[in-house]
Amino acid sequence: MSVRIGVQLPTREMAITGDSSVPPLLEFAREAERLGFDSVWTGDSLTARPRLDPIVVLSAVSAVTERITIGTAALTAALRHPLIGANMLASLDHASGGRLRVGLGSGFPIPESVEEFAAVGLPFEARAARLDEIVRLWRETWRDGTHRAAAFDGRFWQIKGIDRLLPPATPGGPRLWLASSDTPRVLKRVAALYDGWLPFVPSAEQYERAWRRIGELAGERGRPLESITPGLYATVHVNPDPARAEAELERYVQGYYARSLEFMTSIQAYHGGSAADCARWLAGYVEAGARHIVLRIGAMRPVTQLERAAEVRELVLAGR
Repeated sequence: MSVRIGVQLPTREMAITGDSSVPPLLEFAREAERLGFDSVWTGDSLTARPRLDPIVVLSAVSAVTERITIGTAALTAALRHPLIGANMLASLDHASGGRLRVGLGSGFPIPESVEEFAAVGLPFEARAARLDEIVRLWRETWRDGTHRAAAFDGRFWQIKGIDRLLPPATPGGPRLWLASSDTPRVLKRVAALYDGWLPFVPSAEQYERAWRRIGELAGERGRPLESITPGLYATVHVNPDPARAEAELERYVQGYYARSLEFMTSIQAYHGGSAADCARWLAGYVEAGARHIVLRIGAMRPVTQLERAAEVRELVLAGR
């Protein structure tokens, strides 16, 4: 499996700085495609970390790009009724000509996410089981018409008429990745149900152990490991002055999460330094098994760093 590297669209960063316009996002996506990135991604939140809706944004992006993969990193599926979600994603798959990948999140365990779930009438408990059931329901609605069930009878939803939904462009539907950590429960879910794994683990060594475990669990289920894409969600700030890069990352995470860089680097993947430094850091994850890296640029105005991030991409790929 070849290495692919994408970049996150700055929907949240723009919202933080008071800009909810779409044209800058489209220009960012066009420039990412021109610079050779393999994919562009965007996140999702209503009230926890507000931003523009990812499906709407990616629909617009698909209309102004040609080859680049589009994806969610990550979509909180439970915030939408599962039939509405299935139809919206199938529609986006058509709009993009089958270029869609869907990274999915259960909901990050912070008070703001608990409040967000409550705002749409959902309990935060059992959110992982709820997401897994949504995935099973979506796949049922996306089956080939001759094999599609007319009803779904699950723990959380009992729905009739699911065979009436229009199918997506991609046979079987867009590929569904689990965007999460590397806990034992998460690894079992990836191995059992998902087409990809999009973690944010803070070290290549931790990544390697987890990916090896996914392989073991998939083998126990008779799943070929090649059927699961090993992704990585990583934040970089490119600056030849390491101290300046770290200071910029500190400013970024304080503005984004209201938490310190020291705390965030204990749970997520961050690196600051020159393009060569960032490439060497990412190469460790590639050696550990990562094959589709999603770069989030650690700056509130990331367009200024896009060319530098593209240089990191080129250096990582040149080292393969």
